[in-house]
Order: sequence, then structure tokens, then C-alpha cells
Amino acid sequence: MATGYLEILRARHALRLLTGTLVGRLPNATAAIALVLFVRAEGGTYSLAGALAAVYGVANAVGQPVLGRLVDLYGQPRVQLPAAVLAALSMTLFAFCGIDPLPLAYGSVAAAGLFTPPLEGGLRALWPSVLRREEQVHTAYAMDAIAQEVMFTVGPLLVTLCVSLWDERAALLVLNLLGVLGALSVVVSPPSRAWRSAPREAHWLGALRSPGLLALLGAFLFVGLALGSITVASVSYADGHGGDAVYGWMMAGLGLGALVGGTVYGARRWAGSPERRLRVLVALLAVCYLPLMLMPGVVAMVVLSVVSGVFLAPCIACAFIIVDRHAPAGTVTEAFSWLVTTFTVGASVGTGVAGPVVQAGGTVWGFAVPGAAGAVSLLVLLATGRVLAAPARGGVVAASSENDPNRAVEPRFSSGDRA
Repeated sequence: MATGYLEILRARHALRLLTGTLVGRLPNATAAIALVLFVRAEGGTYSLAGALAAVYGVANAVGQPVLGRLVDLYGQPRVQLPAAVLAALSMTLFAFCGIDPLPLAYGSVAAAGLFTPPLEGGLRALWPSVLRREEQVHTAYAMDAIAQEVMFTVGPLLVTLCVSLWDERAALLVLNLLGVLGALSVVVSPPSRAWRSAPREAHWLGALRSPGLLALLGAFLFVGLALGSITVASVSYADGHGGDAVYGWMMAGLGLGALVGGTVYGARRWAGSPERRLRVLVALLAVCYLPLMLMPGVVAMVVLSVVSGVFLAPCIACAFIIVDRHAPAGTVTEAFSWLVTTFTVGASVGTGVAGPVVQAGGTVWGFAVPGAAGAVSLLVLLATGRVLAAPARGGVVAASSENDPNRAVEPRFSSGDRA
């Protein structure tokens, strides 16, 4: 199983790009918890902390596709590094000025979210130039999804470590400095400096003019909703079964399940189109959420949390392949950034929906939300099956590569039905 992953990591620049991207994304991955801890240390309320975290999240959702389009137009170094510096400076301003005056606090946090560089989409655009075989690129997508689970597990631990060693302000400063260093490591690498997007048709919709991409985004809005709602329902369950420690174990179980599922999924080559495979994976994801409604004892509930996460990373990895197949030429970074934004918005909506559901019907109905959201996602994929079956760009060879600055003719990775 490890052979395919080791082969990728041994490829020139691969480990550097993956590590730099993960480090560069730490400020975004830890923003919510870092903001809450800092605001509370400054004497602010949880309501203010939540509002600032929400402002950051909304600004980030807006900024990712906008910056992704700029990357496609002007290249990675000209956009990614300045954006990372601006985001870090904005959060630094917030760290030193605190929550008073409030307009400055909201403005600096919004700017930090807005300028967060689209490193996630940028990495996926670089994989075909680093890994020359299609099956390697698909394995790299799975490894990318696995690495996300590791980052979202390690990130909060780094925040608490910084707080324990120094204080909440230092945590904000250190994590944003690491973010700039990670982005710098990526953009000075030869693949990032050499990467050029293919010529694109001038269109204000950009990547969103692809019907297949729109269908995928519609489905993944509900996958994100499922993930956001399960966190709220888990808090409610933990309140009656041991408190924060139980919640931590459940979230760790969810991440472990995604890690195991993504590792197994990426270790083999799958026959058939990724669009058909995604429908199966989303169906399994929805089914695995349903046993959570049984709400057994803590140990069994943690086990069910592991099971509920098994198909999350495979769904995400499969979606990466579909984005590559359906993104119009010249919009690959923007298209991947739209997937990030849609998933983030869905998770935020899921958090907002699950709260009132738990309040009105109890924890069991809170756990019904992720299963229902997964079912709706499957329905979207089934209803748009014909659109998803027709990639926006076809052909094995493109006259202008997304990844070749000399515009040499080379194979693309967006066609074929083996993945």
C-alpha cells in the first residue's frame, strides 16, 4: 500500500510542495480556534469570538476563487506570496490592536481571510507537472486529502502548544509567520515558478461556466453541510456523556476514519469513470452517518465516528479528479478554489442548521442531519449524471499545457476513464 505514496514523495519537488502547502495553510486551518482563544484572552465574549471567526470564514470563502482566478491569469509567485504576506500582516494588526476598536478588529480579520492564498488549489494544479503519469496524479490527490486530515488534527495542537509556551497573541503571530514561510517555500520552487495556465476564453463566469463543475459544487455543498452538522451534534452528545474529552475523541475518530479511508482509496487504481465512482462513495458516506443516530455508549460512539469518516477523504480525492476533468482550460486553480469555498460554505451552513435542530428535537435529530445531507448530495449527483458524464474539455493531448511554460504539446490528465 505504501509503495505508491513513497513513489510520489520521491518524485523531485513533491515532498517540498506538499509540506510547504500544508505549512502555508496552517493560519487558515487554525484560524477559528486561534481567534476564539485570543478574543477570550482579551476579555471579549464568545459571541464576539464567533462573529469574528464567521467574518474570517466568509471573507476566506470569497477570496479563494478570486485569488485562484488571479493565479490562473498571472502565475503562482505573483499572487500566492503577496497574498500570504497581506493576510499575515492583517492578522498581525489584529493581534496587536486587539478587539478595541471593533471596526478595526473586524476589518483586519476580514482582510486576513480575504487574502488567504489559494495554496490548496495551486498544489493540485502543480501535481501534473511534477508527476508525469496519470495514476500518480490521482494517488497524489488522495494523499492530499489525507494530509488535510493530518493538518486539521495537528493545527489545533500547535495553537494550544503556542498558548502554553507563550500566549494567545504569540500563537496568532507564530502561525501566520509559518504560513508565509510555507507559501514562500512553494512559490520559489521550480514547478511553481515555471507553471503557466493554458490560454483561457475571456468569460466573467470563469470556471463556473462549466455545467459539470456546477453540478459537482452543488453536491459538495451538502457534503460540507454533513460535516458541519456532525460537529454540532457531537458537542450535544458529549455534553451528556462526559464533556469536552468525549467530543475530542469523537472528532479524532472522525479524522482517523478519513485518514484510513483515504489511505486505502489512494493505494489502488480504480476502474471506471470517477463520476460514477463518486456516486457510490457519497452513498456509502451517507449510509455510514446513519448509525450515529443510535447514540450508544462512549466507546461504541467513538467507533461509529471512525466508521462515519471512512468515506470522506475518498469522496474528496475523487472530486479532485472530476474538477480537473470539467474545469474549462485556463481555470484549473480557480476551479479547485471553488470546491474549497463550496465545501467551507456548506460546513458553515451545516453548523447553523444543526444547532436549531438539536435545540428543537434533541441530539438524535442532530445526527440525522448529516445522513440527510449525504442523501441530498447523492440525489444531486444522480440528477446531474448526464452533465457530469460529459467533461468540458476532452482529448488526450492539449496544444497548450496547463503546466508547460514553453507551451509544448504533452498529455493531459483530464481524460480517459481509468482513475
